[in-house]
Amino acid sequence: MLQPQDNMEVLINLTATFPSFLLTGIPGLQSVHALISIPFCCVYAIALTGNGMILFVIITQQSLHEPMYYFLSILSAADLGLTVSTMSTTLGIFWFDASEISLNTCIIQMFFLHGFTVMESGVLVAMAFDRYVAICDPLRYANILTNSRIIQMGILMIIRTVLLIVPLLLLLKQLSFCRAKVLSHSYCYHPDVIKLSCSDTRANSICGLIGLVLTTGIDTPCIVLSYILIIRSVLNITSPEERHKVFSTCISHIGAVAVFYIPMMSLSLLHRYGQSVPKVVHSMMANIYLLLPPALNPIIYSVKSKHIRKAILNLLLTKETHR
Repeated sequence: MLQPQDNMEVLINLTATFPSFLLTGIPGLQSVHALISIPFCCVYAIALTGNGMILFVIITQQSLHEPMYYFLSILSAADLGLTVSTMSTTLGIFWFDASEISLNTCIIQMFFLHGFTVMESGVLVAMAFDRYVAICDPLRYANILTNSRIIQMGILMIIRTVLLIVPLLLLLKQLSFCRAKVLSHSYCYHPDVIKLSCSDTRANSICGLIGLVLTTGIDTPCIVLSYILIIRSVLNITSPEERHKVFSTCISHIGAVAVFYIPMMSLSLLHRYGQSVPKVVHSMMANIYLLLPPALNPIIYSVKSKHIRKAILNLLLTKETHR
């Protein structure tokens, strides 16, 4: 017959083998989660509607079947994936206080969350390359960015994502969790999860660092280099009006880069060096990191790209006419 100590050991082993975690909404504001969910729902609606609209007009409008808009459609798809992958757990906490999540569900969410983040970073590099070719070598633009080459670039982005994310999550599956399993955010974030493990996480940290170097560590310098070459080319244009016209085609991409990388780097630094920062700041920064790019990218491109704006207006006017 099992003694109480034996029962406790069995329970601990089962908990370590099949762990679950508690997600966190907005610390200290649990009593007003229902009210806080209203602005979150508005932002989610903007992200889903905006990115869905851009995807739809690019697919249906023949005039937008160009490399720049193909890359924009991939960016919108990645933004939709980011939004959907975290929306259920965030709203579940705000509406139903459903904070518990199993390790397997956590790993699935991390696959999509980190996967779409890596995809988005890769798309921003491809868009920077597109602007570089369009401005610095316009005569060869059609020959360099062919449909087959764009498809190859998309496949490479997917392969890179899988090769970087899957080993990271397989290593996570081997860990034991025997500490207080309360996560800092309303979704599973890899650096946040491994901090709760009582196993040796050096392999996970090394793998995560390699992934960071092979994404942000490569993508950011590539984007910076593209714009150094673009600025050098633009400065060689004698006409100020023409110079402004050429560089204005990059404004949307620069905005997308800023709203993606600034929150991501801020959250990463906060996790590494912000132990003394209030938990509510961690929570808000984590939500900004995932909500800002999907919500703002459609607005940025709709405002700055007259072709996208015209296509959306035509679509809306056509719907009104058919009513």
